[in-house]
Amino acid sequence: MSERYPYGGGAEIADLGFARLDLQRAARTGDPEVVFGRGKTPLQVVAALRALHEAHPEGAVLATRLDDDAVARVRADLPEADLDEVARTAVLGKPRTPHGRVAVVGAGTADMPVVRECVTTVQVFGAEPDMILDVGVAGLHRLLAQRDRIDTADVIVAVAGMEAALPSVIGGLTGAPLIAVPTSVGYGWHMDGLTAWLATLNSCAPGVLTVNVDNGFGAGVAAARIARRAR
Repeated sequence: MSERYPYGGGAEIADLGFARLDLQRAARTGDPEVVFGRGKTPLQVVAALRALHEAHPEGAVLATRLDDDAVARVRADLPEADLDEVARTAVLGKPRTPHGRVAVVGAGTADMPVVRECVTTVQVFGAEPDMILDVGVAGLHRLLAQRDRIDTADVIVAVAGMEAALPSVIGGLTGAPLIAVPTSVGYGWHMDGLTAWLATLNSCAPGVLTVNVDNGFGAGVAAARIARRAR
């Protein structure tokens, strides 16, 4: 059972015992708080998601990084939730009308969990995601065939592991805002994505911004906020 009460400066908190949810984050930033599933029990995930949805019935709320037990619990207790077992996300409620388009470009199939986490986040945070898959630079013709589609987006998110060349190549083909997401995908000692992260940080293509390794959520939030103000 949650308890809602003022928390100084007019802020309102939902106290669940294990968490104090920030119910006025949407008023400050345009977006409600998100449930980070890792480290929470399945029941805690459900309780937090339900409380946030009750506080924001006009739109969707999001939970990320759910383990198998949490996915099963959300499916049982919140059957109306939209679950993506690849992205490890749950969405409760109807996403707002989208404004702006974000091209979420994935280098390879192995990057799919991060790509889909980003796509879901973009949608919940108020923009239209356009998912473009398996266009890594090992087959450059695949990327070039999608060039016009990518270039007309308001924002681009490029998701890539290995040596993470994809963001740099896209940065040389378009002038749209570009967010790179390095992933922890690669052969041998890729150092859990450090190789890809350093590559995106040191891109020779100007205008490439980089988030942390596997952070599809962070990229999705930033991209949606840029896109929805672009039009």
